[in-house]
Amino acid sequence: MARNKYNVDEELETGFNLGYLKRLLGYMKPYKVKIFISVLLMLLSSSISLIGPVIAKTALDNYIPNRNINGLIVLSTLYVLIFISIAIIMRHRMFTMGEVGQSILVDMRHDLFKNLQYVPFNYYDSRPHGKILVRVVNYINSLSDILSNGFVNLIADMVTLIMTIIFMSFLSIKLTLVTLIGIPILLAVMLSIKNAQRRAYQKLSSKQSNLNAYIHESINGIRVTQSFSRKKENMNIYEELCTDCSDSWMKAVSLNFLVWPSIETISVISISLIYIFGILVFKGGISVGLLVAFISYVWIFWAPITNIGNFYNTLINAMAYLERIFEAMDEKPEYDKEDAKTFKDVKGDVTFKDVYFEYEKDIPILENINMNIKSGEKVALVGPTGAGKTTIVNLLSRFYRIKSGNIFIDGTDINDVTLKSLRKEVGVMLQDPFVFSGTIMENIRYGRLSATDEEVINAAKIVRADDFIKDFNDGYNTYLNEQGSGLSVGQKQLISFARVLLADPKILILDEATSSIDTETEALLQEGIEELLKGRTSFVIAHRLSTIVNSNKIMYVGDKKILEEGTHEDLLKVKGLYYNLYKSQYIEV
Repeated sequence: MARNKYNVDEELETGFNLGYLKRLLGYMKPYKVKIFISVLLMLLSSSISLIGPVIAKTALDNYIPNRNINGLIVLSTLYVLIFISIAIIMRHRMFTMGEVGQSILVDMRHDLFKNLQYVPFNYYDSRPHGKILVRVVNYINSLSDILSNGFVNLIADMVTLIMTIIFMSFLSIKLTLVTLIGIPILLAVMLSIKNAQRRAYQKLSSKQSNLNAYIHESINGIRVTQSFSRKKENMNIYEELCTDCSDSWMKAVSLNFLVWPSIETISVISISLIYIFGILVFKGGISVGLLVAFISYVWIFWAPITNIGNFYNTLINAMAYLERIFEAMDEKPEYDKEDAKTFKDVKGDVTFKDVYFEYEKDIPILENINMNIKSGEKVALVGPTGAGKTTIVNLLSRFYRIKSGNIFIDGTDINDVTLKSLRKEVGVMLQDPFVFSGTIMENIRYGRLSATDEEVINAAKIVRADDFIKDFNDGYNTYLNEQGSGLSVGQKQLISFARVLLADPKILILDEATSSIDTETEALLQEGIEELLKGRTSFVIAHRLSTIVNSNKIMYVGDKKILEEGTHEDLLKVKGLYYNLYKSQYIEV
């Protein structure tokens, strides 16, 4: 399957969509009461702040010329109380919206992670896991500011802007019109750079994704890196990715910086025009107090415009991340049909009928796969690496959707049953064992949380995992770090084996289940496996042919088909592909 790499920019599969912004607002709906209260507090704070210039005008035009000390004391006290009130209101608003913003981030991260639990395997096969991780963590975190402050501040700034214009109009209609001259110019500047900003932030998000993917890959492969002394080469790659990321960031913020200087320049010009028109053009109609008050209102007028400009920059940035977040959130999950049935009383008959599968369009991996397996039979799949053996059993578990054909269990198409009930009956021991952080007991119980400690220990004994677990100081309560560091690959395989066994499936898939286990332990394990497989349908993929000679059926997979099928003795008599494979491992046949 074509796989996006750490040095390949991700292309968005969907274009710019304002619906994403609507969806973001939808996440705010459950917190509308707190948001409404925050907006009211913000408006109250803005309204109180507008009283300041009126106080200044009264002091300059009335109290100072008349030497009204008591009046000045009252105005000064009122001025201090105004700013104390604003500080208290702002503190409460910031705390409330901070809490709301973080709650929304938790909700979005929950929905994204939930969808990632259901998307099919080909989603993970087609991109580095670091590029998925960056969406769940970094991109969603980048929305914090716009959710905590952005939208509430936008509403408050818009209302403050309108109220400021009203206050200015009461003082002087003519000066108000002069002030508004700069607005069309500012809008023209912002609209002219909008598309360039969006493209710049999309490129930045791609470079950040690439960097995160490489870091994730490097950490996972650090043992290989150090064993091959690849540190210098890897640092060169890392520095190149960092440079790409830095260059993209500089390009994006350079466009952002066009907005703030534009607002500052236009605001300074408008204030200069106020002085010119107020002193030279509108002679005799404007007092010093009115001019000072009006200039104060002009500064207040441009403050929310600056905030709106900053919000605009933040929104353009956020949209680049939202597009990628919602793209992942909209990835089609592997859901059940509306009328899907629940598997009950499964016996274990398995049928493949004309199954055709491809990872990439028009590049078949399997063609015309047919098989009929009776309940309780042990089926071995052999053949060269890459022939499609693991793919066959993955299709049985519905990890991937087949292109055409049908797969039946007990005569029921696996697409017609719920995924949960299907995978409860099909246990898979993967080729690469995975151990989660937690105790050994928790790892084995992962597939059946209701299992008792005795059942966990019994499963471990059957697969011979108990032999090494009991040697740990804490036994089954031994805590394992991420990916089971400190355990050998063979020990992790045994723990994974016990996990599958405990789930007690009717159909068992063993994909190279004993490949990392020493010969002595494997011999003991085979006894437990044979006992376990009694009464179960099983599919075994193994390169060591000694482990599958007693299978009811052996199928040789190659050239996208099942080329040979029969028992061990029957296939040896044919002297075909299986015979040659067996002969290559054992001199005497």
